Amino acid sequence: MKTLLAVLVALSPALLLAAEPTQAAFDKINAKIQMRDGAVYSLSANCDGYTDQEYQLIGQLKTLKSLSISGKDLNDDQLKMLSGLKELESIMVNGTVLTDDGYQHFTAFANLKRLSIFHPSRKLEAFNGSGLAHLKALPALESLTFAGATAGNQALEAVGELTQLESFREWHNTETSDGLKNLVKLKNLKSIRLGQRLPSWGKDTPASFDNGSIAILAKIPSLESIELTEARLNYDSVIQPKDLPNLKKLIISQVDISKADVEKLKAAMPSVEIKWEPLTDEQAEMLSKKLRL
Repeated sequence: MKTLLAVLVALSPALLLAAEPTQAAFDKINAKIQMRDGAVYSLSANCDGYTDQEYQLIGQLKTLKSLSISGKDLNDDQLKMLSGLKELESIMVNGTVLTDDGYQHFTAFANLKRLSIFHPSRKLEAFNGSGLAHLKALPALESLTFAGATAGNQALEAVGELTQLESFREWHNTETSDGLKNLVKLKNLKSIRLGQRLPSWGKDTPASFDNGSIAILAKIPSLESIELTEARLNYDSVIQPKDLPNLKKLIISQVDISKADVEKLKAAMPSVEIKWEPLTDEQAEMLSKKLRL
């Protein structure tokens, strides 16, 4: 009996890990869970300070459909620890120290439809976003957001391989207009949001999209919705996607463009819903000082 007791004590961490997690366990790690039909549907948490133990705990939620984690600690091995979450359809990660090779672990989520990646691996010099190419192994992936990265053209080259995408959103990365040319490969793309690159301080960093580069969007006939934000544009540039056969909506946000040009656009594109608000003083200052346009 004493020997058996000793064995049970030695195995207790493993036994606890195998047990069904409780609400109290997630309260303890400041993770918020939501239930649906008696099962855990979603989890959101700030993962700063998490160790392998916390990720192993999350990895037991086999019914999880939506995962949202923010922090700067998630690494390749810890993402792999979540590979048993086969029901995941939506993932948002903000921060992380994932390498490009580490992105292969996203392919474990075969049902993934939406992936949003914010401020990825900003402290990893070697990270360039090429690892996004691993996502082509996810046939159900419809929507990708990639924002706030120190990666640029190599990331967009990888995105160009994700021909299953129907929606792509990007802003505050380091790409150039040459990098955006990879997007014409996305033949199933219905919705796109283009935001401005962040400038590299001390370097000449031209705008990632401007009057000239809007021509790229005119080469994606599947587009139904275009959102342009954080740029200086005019009528002659924004009118270029006019003949896209499926275009239904055009959003112009935080863009330096005249009201007269917007009125001309509305007249020239009567079948397209155009949403626009004049640039505020604060937004104008942001274009000049933060984005250096």
